[in-house]
Amino acid sequence: MTTDTSAPTALRHDPLVRGLGLASALLGVPQVATPGGFVRQLGLADGPRQRMATVAVGVRELTAAAGLLGRPHPAWLWSRVGGDLVDLTLLATALRRHDGRGVARTAAATAGTAAVTAADVYAAVTRTRWRTPVELTAATTVAKHPDETYELWSGLERLPEFMAHLAEVRITGPRTSHWTASAPFGRTVEWDAETTQDVPGQLIAWRSAQGAVVGNSGEVRFHPAPGGHGTEVQVTLRYSLPAGPLGRAVARYFGEEPHQQLDDDLRRFKQIAEAGEVIRSEGAPGGKRARAEFPQHPAQPLTEDELREVRS
Repeated sequence: MTTDTSAPTALRHDPLVRGLGLASALLGVPQVATPGGFVRQLGLADGPRQRMATVAVGVRELTAAAGLLGRPHPAWLWSRVGGDLVDLTLLATALRRHDGRGVARTAAATAGTAAVTAADVYAAVTRTRWRTPVELTAATTVAKHPDETYELWSGLERLPEFMAHLAEVRITGPRTSHWTASAPFGRTVEWDAETTQDVPGQLIAWRSAQGAVVGNSGEVRFHPAPGGHGTEVQVTLRYSLPAGPLGRAVARYFGEEPHQQLDDDLRRFKQIAEAGEVIRSEGAPGGKRARAEFPQHPAQPLTEDELREVRS
């Protein structure tokens, strides 16, 4: 499992993140401005070492405040968690060595720091996008020349015709495009992508732009089939699903067997390349996996002439 700590825009307007940033600022200012008074408020003995430690903690808090309020990022939340652990260690040590005067204030400060630590851990965990990398491969043979097969796939706008969960692919530039996919609970997911390699008749490779909700990349290779009979199409897809409940919901939606899903997509691609449309039997079930909305041509019974030809 990997982590994606790229700061989503939503963090700028997250009440908890902004609240923690303000808390850091409110703590940091008195620690830097009046370290002696802050130490005494904690019920600790005021001395040079205590003041130096308090100023250092104050600078750390102000740095975290600047990050969370200016350019919020999950890394700033994790830095607060690390700082909290240091603070708890210092306060626990002070309690063990306490002379008894003001110990109630020190104990209260320790309890308050523990509560803040819990809030920081919650914010850091829930605002960090944990991801599980997935790689899929599949292949099929199409009874078309590699150049024709390449041309069909390179027309990115046609990908939704055979890729079950793509709703739209729109070209936005010479090497860029905007993708829209269906998502759980009737929602859609959108991202920008760029073509990283394009070798006519041989290879197409792409990757999503930085910050995509579901980071992904892929490549399609086109090789002449043995004996010159068509084209071998080899597809590799890589993507990162969010972990936890959201990831499980996405995985269920995309099917328990993602390899089978890719095989189904390639089967539809083969049918479009060879027959110009997706063909199904009258008894084939619909549903999400089959994408009943695909322009499909129902199978027809044989004509009398065809029956006579088969029987002869």
